[in-house]
Amino acid sequence: MATGGEAIPIIGGTGALGYGLALRWARAGRAVVIGSRSAERAAEAARRLSELAPDSEIEGLANHDAAKQGPIVLLTVPFRAQSENLNNLREALEPGQLLVDCTVPLAAAVSGKATRSLGVWQGSAAQQAQEMVPDGVTVIAALHTISAPTLADGGAKLDEDVLLCGDRKADKARVARLVEEIAGLRAVNAGPLEMARIVEQLTPMLISINARYKAHAGIRIQGLPAADHWPT
Repeated sequence: MATGGEAIPIIGGTGALGYGLALRWARAGRAVVIGSRSAERAAEAARRLSELAPDSEIEGLANHDAAKQGPIVLLTVPFRAQSENLNNLREALEPGQLLVDCTVPLAAAVSGKATRSLGVWQGSAAQQAQEMVPDGVTVIAALHTISAPTLADGGAKLDEDVLLCGDRKADKARVARLVEEIAGLRAVNAGPLEMARIVEQLTPMLISINARYKAHAGIRIQGLPAADHWPT
């Protein structure tokens, strides 16, 4: 597992959200590992990203190998692929790793509308992920309200909040620091993991709003203290 200049593995990194996050972190100087079911697709995505961020360290690997490359792993796949990916990563994820779950249970997963959501027995996609990961792996829910096209547009300016849900402040603080390496993003502590059931519902609402306004609006929480509110 990488140490020091820790790499950021992104499972589903060839998809819209994962690719956009990879671009932003690569341009921020972080090593990024693109994960995909196909090692060839991952390598091709890494090659294209390297052209957009030529001084960066970007690697493309099959998901199983990518997940081993860093202490904080991102899962950026659609809801219909969440369970399959987590099942396939059971032997790759290790105790002590954090899994940042970005999954939104949109009805589009079952050929419904993207402006509607599906009920998840566990309460949220993130809670479902926590049940599926190996013992010792902690799930943090985050990055549900960021526009993938905006992230992938390297020239677009970001100015929005990322709501983080998790059961330990220290774990959320680690993810918050990672999120805030992307210029224009501020991490906000949104409470325990069970709050993900609410945060995940913001995505279909934003899809509906953005469709009406032909925009890529995000979320901004007003009235928070300016000082760092995360534990050291």
